[in-house]
Order: sequence, then C-alpha cells, then structure tokens
Amino acid sequence: MNIFMRHLLVVDMGQDQTKQQIEKGLKLYQANQTDKALHVWIKVLEKTSDPGGKFRVLGCLITAHSEMGKYKEMLKYALAQIDTAREMEDPDYLTEGYLNLARSNEKLCDFQKTVSYCKTCLNMQGTTVSLQLNGQVCLSMGNAFLGLSVFQKALESYEKALRYAHNNDDKMLECRVCCSLGSFYVQLKDYEKALFFPCKAAELVNDYGKGWSLKYRAMSQYHMSVAYRKLERLPDAMECCEESMKIALQHGDRPLQALCLLNFADIHRCRKDVDKAFPRYESSMCIMTEIGNRLGQCQVYLGVGKCLLQQKELDKALDSLQRAQELAEALGTKLCSLKVHCLSEGIYRMKESQDELRDQVVKFLQCVEELELYCGMCGESIGEKNQQLQALPCSHIFHLKCLQNNGSKGCPKCRRSSMKPGFV
Repeated sequence: MNIFMRHLLVVDMGQDQTKQQIEKGLKLYQANQTDKALHVWIKVLEKTSDPGGKFRVLGCLITAHSEMGKYKEMLKYALAQIDTAREMEDPDYLTEGYLNLARSNEKLCDFQKTVSYCKTCLNMQGTTVSLQLNGQVCLSMGNAFLGLSVFQKALESYEKALRYAHNNDDKMLECRVCCSLGSFYVQLKDYEKALFFPCKAAELVNDYGKGWSLKYRAMSQYHMSVAYRKLERLPDAMECCEESMKIALQHGDRPLQALCLLNFADIHRCRKDVDKAFPRYESSMCIMTEIGNRLGQCQVYLGVGKCLLQQKELDKALDSLQRAQELAEALGTKLCSLKVHCLSEGIYRMKESQDELRDQVVKFLQCVEELELYCGMCGESIGEKNQQLQALPCSHIFHLKCLQNNGSKGCPKCRRSSMKPGFV
C-alpha cells in the first residue's frame, strides 16, 4: 500500500470515529445527560482534524448551548463554525454558519446584527441544501424585526418562512413559525389570532411530533398560555403554563423557564395577587439576567411597574418603568417604549405633575407615529385594544371590519390586490 492510500485510509477511519463520537453525544443529549454529551463533543472538537466533523460537532454545541440559555457560548461556537466553513470553502456550510450566527445574536437581543446576518444568508449562492435553510433564516429575521417592533417586515418574513415550510413539507419549521405568529398577534392585540396560531402549532405537535423533541410541545403550550391570559381565561392560561414549565424543568431549558415564570407572574398580577406575582418576577429576572435576555428583562420591569401601580406605589412604579425604558432604548424595541410612556403618562396624571405629563404624551405620540400603528382605512389605532386584524399579501395590516367593507379594491397603502394567500 502506497503512502497516499495509507493516508486516505487513516483519514476515513478518523472521520468514522468522529461520526461515532458525535452520534454518542447525541444519544446522551436526547437522554437528558447534557453534561456527558457536552464532554463527548468537546473532546471530539479537541481531537478531530476533519473539517466536516468539526463543523457538525460545533452545530451540536450551538444547539445545546442555545437550549441551556448559554447564548455567549453559543455565539462563540457559531463564530468558530464560520471559520471552519471558510476553511472548507463550501457555500452550504457557510450559509448554515451565518444562520447560527444570526440565531446567536437573536437570542442575545442584538436584533440589527441578526437582520444583517440573515440577509447575508439569503444573498449567498448555495445549493438546494442552503435553500432548505432559507425558511429558518426568514423565521429568525422575522423574530428580529418583531423585537425591533417593525411589524410589516416581521410579518413579511414569517409569510416567507411559512411558504418554505409548506413547500418543503417541514412541519417543525411550521410549528415554530406558528408560535412566533402567536407572539406577533399578542403584541398587536388580536388575541383571537394570538391563540389560533399556537393552537395550530400544538396540533402539528400532536399529529407529527412523535419523534420531535418535547420542546415543541412546551413552546406551543407557553404561547397558548400567553394568549389565554390576554383573553382573561386565567385557569386555561395557568394550566398551559404549568405544562410548559414542567417540560422546561425536565429538560433544563432555562430560557423557557424564565418565560414561564414571567407569565405566571403576569397571571397572578391579572388576579390582583401581587404577593404571588413579585417573587415570580424576581425569579424570572434572575434567569433573564443570567442568560442575557434583555428583552425579557424589559418585560419583567414592565410587569413589576404594573404591580406597583396596583399598590399605588407610584414612585417605585416610575423607577421600574425607567429601567424598562433604558433597556427598550438600548434594544431599539419601540413597542416597549410606547408601553412605558403610556403607563408613565397615567402615573404623572395621578400625581398631577403637568410638565412630566406633557413630556410623556409627546413621547407616546412620537412612538405611535414611528410604529405606524394605525389602520390605513379608518385611521384609528391598531394595538390599543383587542381587535380582529387582517394582513394583505403586501403585509400591510388593517382592521378586519375595514377590509370587509373595502371589498376587492386592493390595499389602500400600496394598491396591490387584496386577495390573501395562506392563513397569516
């Protein structure tokens, strides 16, 4: 056997061993032995000289750290994956690397970077493999635009993600998009749609999810719980949140635990049981801070501010809202800023502080204008109260009743046809 053939044989054996170790780690991870799985994968990373194996094991480490809420480590491994993909000069690997980089920044609430990396993915000329990732790219981009309160672009991205999911018969992606659409309509206060989409996600889990991770069930239950709370169906909200929390605890899913604790606190606040709400807000904040979910921290401060308002502790409420505002400004999430100004306006009215009141009114109206939260037909606001909404193919959003009265005249904002494909 010549030296070249011997080298090829050694490379093949090394690749097989790498593959076996990666699979061993996956089995441990699926059996909830996360620490052992991470130990196996890190050993593989240290020893392997196969770029393909290195890229795959980095993908496993990215997924594991994402689910544990260790987003800075996730970002570190995503950057290493990009370097490996460049070394391999493979556009498919590079697309996947940039997608993981986008997701890492999305989790760390750096939404502008997320959008930028998603655009890089969509502009890359790969093969059918990278084309199959485009649905996940559009989902991440939609989540980033939602974080920035850019609602039309968020909806546009979710529409594209759903189209990819349907074209590729990707039920997992469809489930994730439905959960994000639930969040989208919660923010715009169409609570009927906010419940419809996570219920659709739960149906997908029941029909197709036998081999899926339980995180998909937990995710759909959490989003259903939020919608039920908004609809004031608090027993249903509590039941779904308990189911989601149970799975999150079993799997060590810290990000979902933080969201469930926040939702539990909000449910208790809706019941005017602030003594139960406060400790849950505190527990949620601890995890949100630990994992780096700044948008979640902002939502905790808003919830605490509302609780303090119930107790008529106006100065403490203002302090909590000020902290929420600082985070909202840093993240660029305009809807949170709008909520802060709305609540602060009410407090200053109670305190009869006219100068501060005028300042908050001006800032509130500026936010409304920037967000374009009004119906292009009747001119009335969107997202102020629970109302049925409908989007057109151009992703412009209107009151459903206004569209029904409009007939088939097309979008009044851009004059495109008003026929609506899909169910968004």
